[in-house]
Order: sequence, then structure tokens, then C-alpha cells
Amino acid sequence: MHLMISHASALDDACEQTLQTLALPHMATLLGALQAQAPLGGDEFAPLMPQELAQAQAWGWQDGRSAFAAAQAEDDGLDTAGQAWALLTPLHLNVTSDQITALHPALLGLGADESRAFLDALAPLFPAEEGWRFAWGAATRWYVAHPDLAGQTSASLDRVINRNVDPWMPETRLLRRLQNELQMLLHRLPLNEQREARGALALNSVWISGCGQALPRQPDAALQLDSRLREPLLTQDWAAWREAWQALDAGPVRALLQAHQAGTPVALTLCGERSAQRWEGGSRSGLARLWQRLAAPRTDIASTLAAL
Repeated sequence: MHLMISHASALDDACEQTLQTLALPHMATLLGALQAQAPLGGDEFAPLMPQELAQAQAWGWQDGRSAFAAAQAEDDGLDTAGQAWALLTPLHLNVTSDQITALHPALLGLGADESRAFLDALAPLFPAEEGWRFAWGAATRWYVAHPDLAGQTSASLDRVINRNVDPWMPETRLLRRLQNELQMLLHRLPLNEQREARGALALNSVWISGCGQALPRQPDAALQLDSRLREPLLTQDWAAWREAWQALDAGPVRALLQAHQAGTPVALTLCGERSAQRWEGGSRSGLARLWQRLAAPRTDIASTLAAL
């Protein structure tokens, strides 16, 4: 059994305060009984989120390779056909005097039909005769493919939601050009005039992420990825984040602890904003299990999560 929990912590004062009052008794016992492994990441300014690094490792992607757009496209039922893909996430950039903030894509309230209409209107930017392919995956998931997208570096969407986008804007010429052309075309679309007329946010930008050549994923039947902490963390709803953590502790974490106490090999990976940390525990004799149940120390949850 391997439980991976994303968005387990954030570098935020409100998150740190929440951690000080977060009671996770099963997690504290479990971490005290398992052995910590070498962490992944360690840089909160890295383009990829730690959970992406951990997921890539679990899928058998080596040497820092990533193809998250292609993987998501496959999950949306698209044939990636060995091409290099990028994920385009429609969103609203809120411009103020001191920064540009990427609002949560859900705030657009895009329906499937309107989303498809926007993507169709952007089709001139992706001419097939120049090697482009574009596809619709969901209301807030659009995809483009082109050989030049292989090897492009782009920041994860989760790096920018409700944050200043300036440190994360694309650095390569191709992605900068594509971002600028998309924003200029969106600005002129009658579809946006219709949205503004009814009081909806303008779809004035997209976020480009997950660039890379489609890669095969190594299946891991033991892996359970739990992302229930993502939405409350990104929206900074710390009361809901605390409740989600408590539900995790009472459910999947408790089940993992019971499996470990029964002698089943288990692994736990916690992913924060700067790093992902994995803990492991193998099978043991009945006497060893009893001794560990009685003597294992309890981990300080607040400091452990704050370090991620």
C-alpha cells in the first residue's frame, strides 16, 4: 500500500497557524513507526510541484522528464500518439497596480459549449500545416501538440492560482510568443464581450503547463493518490483544509496505519510546496509489531508538515 497526499502544506502564514492546531493522531503514530526516505525537490521556486515530482517517480519517469499534459490528455480520452503536448488552462488574470494574479479557473464558470467555442476561436493560432494539433479535454482543460513543445519548461498551474504570476511566466521564446498571441486574440473575441455584458469574468488568458513528449506510465496498483487538500489550499480556505486533513487522518491514514500494524509493507508520501517526503515500513514479525505498537514515538505533525 502506498498513500500519496498532495498539498499537505504551504508556505503561508495562515497555513502555519492552522498547522499549530491541527490534530492528526493516526498520522503522528504512523510517521513515528515508518522510516523517512530521501526527499524530492526542496525548492519552492521550481516550476514543478513536489507532487508532480513524486508522481513522475511513481510512474517510472527518469532523469527529471515530465509529460503531465500528455498524461492528463490520455486520462481525458485523447490519443497522444507519441507527440509533445502542453496543457492550456483558461483563466482570468486580475491586473492591479502592483501585480497580476491568476484567479482560480473555476471562477470563470465555463460550461462545455462555451469552452469549446472559445477553443475553436483560437484555432487560427494552431495551423495543422505547421505541425500543430489542438484538442478539447474538459471545460478548463485544453491541449495543444507540436514537436517544438518537447523540452519546454513551464510552471505548474498550482504555482500561480491566487498568486502573482510574474515569477512564473514562460521564459522560452516559443511559450512567451504563444502566451502573448493567445491573450491578444482572447481580448478581441466577441465571446468575451458577451461574458462581460452578463457580468461574468473575461476569459483573458490561459496558463501553459505540463509541456513534454508523451511518455509511458508504469502502473502502480498499490498507489493511492489523494488530492482532497488541493482545492481548500488553493482557495486558502483553511477551515475546510483542516477538515479535509482530519477526514484523511480518520480514513486513508488510519487504514494505512492499521495495515502497517498488521505487518503489510506500506509507504506514505506527503507533498508540500517545496518538497515531497516519503516514509516506508516493511513486513515485521508479530513480536516486532507488538513492540512498535507500544514503543513507537509520535511525530510532531506541525513541524513535519511545515518542513515540506
